[in-house]
Amino acid sequence: MHRTDPPGHLAPHIPADVYHRAQATGQPVVIVIHDTTPASFPWQKLLIPLAIAGAATLGTWGVVAALCWLMDVAAHTATVIAGVAGPIGAGGITLKLFAKK
Repeated sequence: MHRTDPPGHLAPHIPADVYHRAQATGQPVVIVIHDTTPASFPWQKLLIPLAIAGAATLGTWGVVAALCWLMDVAAHTATVIAGVAGPIGAGGITLKLFAKK
């Protein structure tokens, strides 16, 4: 007796004895394929890119806010130092930044 396997890779889950019995008797083999595609819109495909874009936007605004705060602190620090130090001079040229009241 010559054994043949099921053709191709259509249904490798069919037991060989069932396939051979069906081929010998001419009995049809019924293959049931369960469709696993969702019936609704796949929200995950939309929400993940939106979440990434939202996180990037919030991160960018956070960096901008931190830089603005840092520049504000640097400007106040320079103002306080200039007010305390008085006139600044280099090479005989004196620059008075703030006049005392």
